[in-house]
Amino acid sequence: MSAAFFKGLAASLSIAVGYVPVAVSFGLAAIYAGFSAPMAVLVSVLVYAGASQFILVTLVAGGGTIAGVVGIVFLMNLRHLFYGPALAPRLGGKSRRLPALALAWGLTDEVFATAVSALHRQAERDREAWYMGLQLGAYASWVGGTAAGAFFGQDWIKDSDILMQTLGFVLPALFFALLLEIKPLVSAGVLWAAGVAAGLALLVLPAYGAIVAGMLAGVLYALRRA
Repeated sequence: MSAAFFKGLAASLSIAVGYVPVAVSFGLAAIYAGFSAPMAVLVSVLVYAGASQFILVTLVAGGGTIAGVVGIVFLMNLRHLFYGPALAPRLGGKSRRLPALALAWGLTDEVFATAVSALHRQAERDREAWYMGLQLGAYASWVGGTAAGAFFGQDWIKDSDILMQTLGFVLPALFFALLLEIKPLVSAGVLWAAGVAAGLALLVLPAYGAIVAGMLAGVLYALRRA
Protein backbone atom coordinates (compact mmCIF):
# COMPACT_ATOMS: atom_id res chain seq x y z
CA MET A 1 0.00 0.00 0.00
CA SER A 2 1.15 3.54 -0.71
CA ALA A 3 2.40 6.07 1.79
CA ALA A 4 -0.61 8.25 0.94
CA PHE A 5 -2.95 5.51 2.14
CA PHE A 6 -1.22 5.38 5.53
CA LYS A 7 -1.29 9.18 5.73
CA GLY A 8 -5.05 9.02 5.23
CA LEU A 9 -5.26 6.30 7.86
CA ALA A 10 -3.39 8.56 10.28
CA ALA A 11 -5.71 11.46 9.44
CA SER A 12 -8.67 9.30 10.45
CA LEU A 13 -7.47 9.23 14.06
CA SER A 14 -9.15 12.58 14.73
CA ILE A 15 -12.44 11.05 13.57
CA ALA A 16 -11.86 7.87 15.57
CA VAL A 17 -11.54 9.90 18.77
CA GLY A 18 -15.15 10.95 18.30
CA TYR A 19 -16.44 7.73 16.78
CA VAL A 20 -15.28 5.17 19.32
CA PRO A 21 -17.19 6.48 22.38
CA VAL A 22 -20.38 6.95 20.38
CA ALA A 23 -20.00 3.53 18.76
CA VAL A 24 -19.53 1.99 22.21
CA SER A 25 -22.77 3.62 23.32
CA PHE A 26 -24.49 2.28 20.20
CA GLY A 27 -23.30 -1.23 21.01
CA LEU A 28 -24.76 -0.84 24.48
CA ALA A 29 -28.01 0.61 23.16
CA ALA A 30 -28.43 -2.29 20.74
CA ILE A 31 -27.92 -4.83 23.55
CA TYR A 32 -30.45 -3.06 25.74
CA ALA A 33 -32.89 -3.03 22.81
CA GLY A 34 -32.69 -6.83 22.60
CA PHE A 35 -30.10 -7.31 19.85
CA SER A 36 -27.43 -9.95 20.26
CA ALA A 37 -23.83 -8.71 20.32
CA PRO A 38 -23.02 -10.18 16.85
CA MET A 39 -26.18 -8.61 15.41
CA ALA A 40 -25.28 -5.21 16.88
CA VAL A 41 -21.87 -5.40 15.19
CA LEU A 42 -23.48 -6.52 11.93
CA VAL A 43 -25.68 -3.41 11.95
CA SER A 44 -22.57 -1.23 12.11
CA VAL A 45 -20.82 -3.29 9.44
CA LEU A 46 -23.71 -3.09 6.97
CA VAL A 47 -25.55 0.13 7.84
CA TYR A 48 -22.71 2.35 9.13
CA ALA A 49 -24.94 5.35 9.59
CA GLY A 50 -24.20 6.88 12.98
CA ALA A 51 -27.26 8.41 14.60
CA SER A 52 -29.52 6.53 12.20
CA GLN A 53 -28.44 3.28 13.81
CA PHE A 54 -29.80 4.41 17.18
CA ILE A 55 -33.12 5.16 15.50
CA LEU A 56 -33.00 1.82 13.71
CA VAL A 57 -32.59 -0.28 16.86
CA THR A 58 -35.26 1.75 18.64
CA LEU A 59 -37.75 1.22 15.82
CA VAL A 60 -36.95 -2.48 15.50
CA ALA A 61 -37.24 -2.99 19.26
CA GLY A 62 -40.56 -1.13 19.21
CA GLY A 63 -41.99 -3.42 16.54
CA GLY A 64 -41.69 -1.05 13.59
CA THR A 65 -42.40 -2.36 10.12
CA ILE A 66 -39.58 -3.01 7.67
CA ALA A 67 -40.89 -0.32 5.33
CA GLY A 68 -41.12 2.20 8.15
CA VAL A 69 -37.63 1.50 9.46
CA VAL A 70 -36.05 1.64 6.00
CA GLY A 71 -37.96 4.81 5.10
CA ILE A 72 -36.97 6.72 8.22
CA VAL A 73 -33.32 5.68 8.04
CA PHE A 74 -33.26 6.65 4.35
CA LEU A 75 -34.64 10.12 5.12
CA MET A 76 -32.13 10.62 7.92
CA ASN A 77 -29.29 9.92 5.50
CA LEU A 78 -30.68 11.77 2.49
CA ARG A 79 -28.08 14.51 3.04
CA HIS A 80 -25.36 12.15 1.81
CA LEU A 81 -26.65 12.59 -1.74
CA PHE A 82 -25.07 16.04 -1.65
CA TYR A 83 -21.67 14.85 -0.48
CA GLY A 84 -20.55 12.82 -3.48
CA PRO A 85 -20.96 15.53 -6.15
CA ALA A 86 -19.25 18.05 -3.88
CA LEU A 87 -16.29 15.79 -3.14
CA ALA A 88 -15.71 14.11 -6.53
CA PRO A 89 -13.94 17.08 -8.22
CA ARG A 90 -11.50 17.28 -5.30
CA LEU A 91 -10.49 13.65 -5.88
CA GLY A 92 -9.22 14.33 -9.35
CA GLY A 93 -12.34 14.52 -11.49
CA LYS A 94 -11.92 12.60 -14.74
CA SER A 95 -8.51 11.28 -13.70
CA ARG A 96 -10.00 9.12 -10.94
CA ARG A 97 -8.95 5.47 -11.05
CA LEU A 98 -11.27 3.87 -8.50
CA PRO A 99 -15.00 3.27 -9.16
CA ALA A 100 -17.49 5.60 -7.52
CA LEU A 101 -18.81 2.82 -5.28
CA ALA A 102 -15.38 2.32 -3.72
CA LEU A 103 -15.18 6.05 -2.99
CA ALA A 104 -18.72 6.34 -1.63
CA TRP A 105 -19.07 3.43 0.80
CA GLY A 106 -17.44 5.23 3.72
CA LEU A 107 -18.57 8.80 3.05
CA THR A 108 -19.90 9.97 6.41
CA ASP A 109 -20.37 13.53 7.67
CA GLU A 110 -17.02 13.52 9.43
CA VAL A 111 -15.13 11.88 6.55
CA PHE A 112 -16.61 14.44 4.17
CA ALA A 113 -15.63 17.40 6.36
CA THR A 114 -12.11 16.09 6.91
CA ALA A 115 -11.62 15.30 3.22
CA VAL A 116 -12.89 18.70 2.08
CA SER A 117 -10.51 20.46 4.46
CA ALA A 118 -7.44 18.32 3.72
CA LEU A 119 -7.57 16.89 0.18
CA HIS A 120 -6.18 20.03 -1.42
CA ARG A 121 -2.98 19.50 0.58
CA GLN A 122 -2.39 16.09 -1.07
CA ALA A 123 -0.79 15.61 -4.46
CA GLU A 124 -3.51 14.85 -7.00
CA ARG A 125 -2.10 11.40 -7.77
CA ASP A 126 -2.23 10.52 -4.04
CA ARG A 127 -5.72 11.78 -3.24
CA GLU A 128 -7.65 8.58 -3.84
CA ALA A 129 -5.25 6.48 -1.77
CA TRP A 130 -5.27 9.07 1.03
CA TYR A 131 -9.06 9.19 0.98
CA MET A 132 -9.38 5.40 1.07
CA GLY A 133 -7.15 5.34 4.14
CA LEU A 134 -9.32 8.01 5.76
CA GLN A 135 -12.49 6.04 5.03
CA LEU A 136 -11.09 2.74 6.26
CA GLY A 137 -9.78 4.21 9.50
CA ALA A 138 -13.11 5.85 10.32
CA TYR A 139 -15.05 2.70 9.43
CA ALA A 140 -12.80 0.45 11.49
CA SER A 141 -13.11 2.72 14.53
CA TRP A 142 -16.91 2.70 14.30
CA VAL A 143 -17.20 -1.06 13.87
CA GLY A 144 -14.54 -1.69 16.52
CA GLY A 145 -16.24 0.65 18.98
CA THR A 146 -19.56 -1.08 18.39
CA ALA A 147 -17.99 -4.46 19.06
CA ALA A 148 -16.39 -3.19 22.26
CA GLY A 149 -19.70 -1.77 23.48
CA ALA A 150 -21.73 -4.82 22.53
CA PHE A 151 -19.38 -7.45 23.94
CA PHE A 152 -17.64 -5.66 26.83
CA GLY A 153 -19.17 -2.20 27.33
CA GLN A 154 -21.62 -3.11 30.06
CA ASP A 155 -18.79 -4.25 32.31
CA TRP A 156 -16.72 -1.14 31.55
CA ILE A 157 -19.21 1.64 32.17
CA LYS A 158 -22.15 0.26 34.14
CA ASP A 159 -20.81 1.92 37.32
CA SER A 160 -19.57 5.11 35.67
CA ASP A 161 -22.36 7.71 35.63
CA ILE A 162 -19.98 10.50 34.60
CA LEU A 163 -18.80 8.59 31.52
CA MET A 164 -22.37 7.79 30.50
CA GLN A 165 -23.31 11.47 30.75
CA THR A 166 -20.34 12.61 28.64
CA LEU A 167 -20.78 10.14 25.77
CA GLY A 168 -23.43 12.35 24.18
CA PHE A 169 -21.04 15.32 24.11
CA VAL A 170 -18.27 13.68 22.11
CA LEU A 171 -19.82 13.67 18.63
CA PRO A 172 -21.17 17.27 18.76
CA ALA A 173 -17.69 18.38 19.87
CA LEU A 174 -16.18 16.54 16.90
CA PHE A 175 -18.62 18.25 14.51
CA PHE A 176 -17.68 21.65 15.96
CA ALA A 177 -13.96 20.94 15.49
CA LEU A 178 -14.58 19.90 11.89
CA LEU A 179 -16.60 23.06 11.30
CA LEU A 180 -13.59 25.11 12.37
CA GLU A 181 -11.47 23.19 9.85
CA ILE A 182 -13.74 23.84 6.86
CA LYS A 183 -14.60 27.43 7.80
CA PRO A 184 -11.72 28.90 5.73
CA LEU A 185 -13.01 27.02 2.66
CA VAL A 186 -16.64 28.15 2.87
CA SER A 187 -17.99 31.70 2.89
CA ALA A 188 -19.51 32.99 6.11
CA GLY A 189 -22.78 33.60 4.28
CA VAL A 190 -23.15 29.92 3.38
CA LEU A 191 -22.49 28.88 6.97
CA TRP A 192 -24.94 31.42 8.35
CA ALA A 193 -27.62 30.47 5.83
CA ALA A 194 -27.24 26.78 6.63
CA GLY A 195 -27.11 27.34 10.39
CA VAL A 196 -30.11 29.66 10.59
CA ALA A 197 -32.21 27.46 8.29
CA ALA A 198 -31.35 24.33 10.26
CA GLY A 199 -32.11 26.07 13.57
CA LEU A 200 -35.50 27.30 12.36
CA ALA A 201 -36.37 23.97 10.77
CA LEU A 202 -35.55 22.21 14.03
CA LEU A 203 -38.56 23.95 15.56
CA VAL A 204 -40.94 22.01 13.31
CA LEU A 205 -38.93 19.10 11.89
CA PRO A 206 -36.98 16.18 13.36
CA ALA A 207 -33.19 16.53 13.43
CA TYR A 208 -32.59 14.77 10.11
CA GLY A 209 -35.11 17.04 8.38
CA ALA A 210 -33.46 20.12 9.85
CA ILE A 211 -30.06 18.96 8.58
CA VAL A 212 -31.41 18.59 5.04
CA ALA A 213 -33.07 22.01 5.26
CA GLY A 214 -29.80 23.58 6.37
CA MET A 215 -27.89 21.96 3.53
CA LEU A 216 -30.42 23.13 0.97
CA ALA A 217 -30.28 26.68 2.34
CA GLY A 218 -26.48 26.69 2.14
CA VAL A 219 -26.55 25.39 -1.44
CA LEU A 220 -29.15 27.94 -2.53
CA TYR A 221 -27.18 30.79 -0.95
CA ALA A 222 -23.98 29.65 -2.66
CA LEU A 223 -25.74 29.38 -6.04
CA ARG A 224 -27.23 32.82 -5.62
CA ARG A 225 -23.83 34.33 -4.89
CA ALA A 226 -22.08 32.44 -7.72
